[in-house]
Amino acid sequence: MSKIITDENKIDEILTRGVEDIFIKKDLEEKLYSGKQLRIKLGFDPTGSKIHIGRAIVLRKLKAFQDLGHQVIFIVGDFTAQIGDPSDKLEKRPMLKKETIKKNIKTYKKQVGKIIDLSKAKFYYNSSWLKKLGFQEISELAESFSVQQMSARRNFKDRFEKGEEVSLREFLYPLMQGYDSVAVKSDVEIGGFDQLFNLKAGRIIQKHYNLPEQNILTCQMLEGTDGRKMSTSWGNIITIADEPNDIFCKIMAVDDKFITKYFLLTTDLSMSEINRIENSLKNGENPIIYKKMLGREIVTLYYNKNKAKEAQENWEKTFSKKEIPEDVLEIKAEHQQLFFDVLIKNKIISSKTEFRRLVDEGAITKLETKEKIKNYKIYAKSGTYRIGKKRFIKIN
Repeated sequence: MSKIITDENKIDEILTRGVEDIFIKKDLEEKLYSGKQLRIKLGFDPTGSKIHIGRAIVLRKLKAFQDLGHQVIFIVGDFTAQIGDPSDKLEKRPMLKKETIKKNIKTYKKQVGKIIDLSKAKFYYNSSWLKKLGFQEISELAESFSVQQMSARRNFKDRFEKGEEVSLREFLYPLMQGYDSVAVKSDVEIGGFDQLFNLKAGRIIQKHYNLPEQNILTCQMLEGTDGRKMSTSWGNIITIADEPNDIFCKIMAVDDKFITKYFLLTTDLSMSEINRIENSLKNGENPIIYKKMLGREIVTLYYNKNKAKEAQENWEKTFSKKEIPEDVLEIKAEHQQLFFDVLIKNKIISSKTEFRRLVDEGAITKLETKEKIKNYKIYAKSGTYRIGKKRFIKIN
């Protein structure tokens, strides 16, 4: 067993940096100072094939516990992904097909291994215990919750009030995630703040099975490239498996107001340095200086310093060396306004037909990410675009 580190500064950072809430904090503090090895659980459903840096926040927190000598447990929710996590969803989440899940998890272990030491971790697929449950066991699980408890969940309540469908399947999700905590006998579970209901379900179900109740640590959520919560479903993600150039370009597209938050949640920079950056920005320093620094830090984390340097040079070749004109036309887009509508309204193109032709030809590119627009009905997002060969616009 690893030696348990009880250094006050390291424990304080685990309990504060990027943390939204802890349940129950005093209890968890006492456990961390006790010198006892804890079992720290984190699970991901493979809703996409790549882990984005928003999800990596909790993985990095798991690594912090591992560095103190605790037993970390990573669970791939290959079974729960079929149920579909309703957390923070405003509509019913579709069930994922087994084939899609199988495809998505192919590189999960390799990606997780970029952050935690897999040789010292427990790595599970929750289908190994959940698929064995029969009606009797599921009925026992269901006895842990009332319909009133489930119906009071905020996103369910909102959907009920709007007359939208809520599937019984969605009620099963927190039961399944909670049972994971029983299966691995977790002392602590980590998750995003949007997971709080599911994490607390773990405590309830552990108690039902006469096990000690886990503590809960939730982390802050990260905004994506469009300013909304980073989500695979919305496509506004930066993944740890992206190529270095793509990571750097996407970082440069992030809204300036999130710079210090990104440093806090996605890098190993010290708090004193982050505070210095925040004060410097408040005093009028050019944000691009720190965005470049941020891009280098993140690429270095998942690749190396040389790749980070190359990624910055490639970005500068496009943007600093006048490959786009200085007087780019700036236009505004309304919330959830279709991209073609913005272009037609501002007389960039003449018709939907022209837009379709440009999309089919791969002639519309978002320069920050080098992504080609492939969808006719995509919403307009902030960024700089090349339309054809010689037209450039910036959408705010």
